[in-house]
Amino acid sequence: MRRLVAEGAVVLGATSTPRGTTHQTWGHTDRGPTRNPWRPDLSPGGSSAGSAAAVAAGVVALATGTDGAGSSRIPAAWCGIFGYKPTTALAVPTGPAVPAVPAPLARDPRDLRLWADVVLGDLPPVGEAGTAVWAPDLGYAAHELDPEVVAVAHAAAQRLADRVGLRWTNPTVELLDPAIAWTALRDPAATVADRRAAAAVRAHNDDRLAELFTRADLLLTPTTPAGPHGHAGPGPRMSVALTWVFNLSGHPALSIPAGTTADGVPVGLQVVARPGADRALLDLAAACPAAAPAPSRPARRYP
Repeated sequence: MRRLVAEGAVVLGATSTPRGTTHQTWGHTDRGPTRNPWRPDLSPGGSSAGSAAAVAAGVVALATGTDGAGSSRIPAAWCGIFGYKPTTALAVPTGPAVPAVPAPLARDPRDLRLWADVVLGDLPPVGEAGTAVWAPDLGYAAHELDPEVVAVAHAAAQRLADRVGLRWTNPTVELLDPAIAWTALRDPAATVADRRAAAAVRAHNDDRLAELFTRADLLLTPTTPAGPHGHAGPGPRMSVALTWVFNLSGHPALSIPAGTTADGVPVGLQVVARPGADRALLDLAAACPAAAPAPSRPARRYP
């Protein structure tokens, strides 16, 4: 934040972050729930809940957030805006095993590049992304997927490929579910056996991703396996199922507005690049149109 202010950014205030919950995608604070500007009865996602809601509602053009398991990408997807998780090594050169990295949210994707120029500095030069693979479940999350959300994201992936000239490739993507690894690496009470199991999952996924990115420049998935849940909580579905694997691996990832479901709920398309290829990822985002504002609604009170 200090770097942004030094470059002339005007700070309007602090936004809400969920607290005291195991699954921080539902936006509850000590002041009540944070509401999704598209559907006030639904969560905006989290944990950068207030940031996403403020951007989607038109309060600010860009908001800061953090991303430790999808905490910028998930609310970006559910609020119909852009959310960017940098390559971990660029944002946090040293830190815990799964650091939460600074991660901005914006309506205009070009503002993400401005943020990166100030906060991350000069990004490593890379070539343009030319090839992509579509992998909706990453090999482990098929049981989590909502078919309608997958269809909306897939259609957006096709439009993106047409817009920027991506060529599809079809290597198999078979990762392991990162749940035990992410949990153990963030838990100071984890046993030695837990940490060994976590290391094994992480090493397997790192190897598979390294191989994948020798055959494709980009990996595309839905940002979340389903749409936003209500304010009562996430239930059994893991909203982080498709995001937290890239916090473990350190890859840069971006959520792009993909459209809406039949009932008007936003969906996100997640685009992942090889580590350090943030410039190509942000250039790709800049080729996308700015996000549509959340629809205006008559003033009313919600419980």
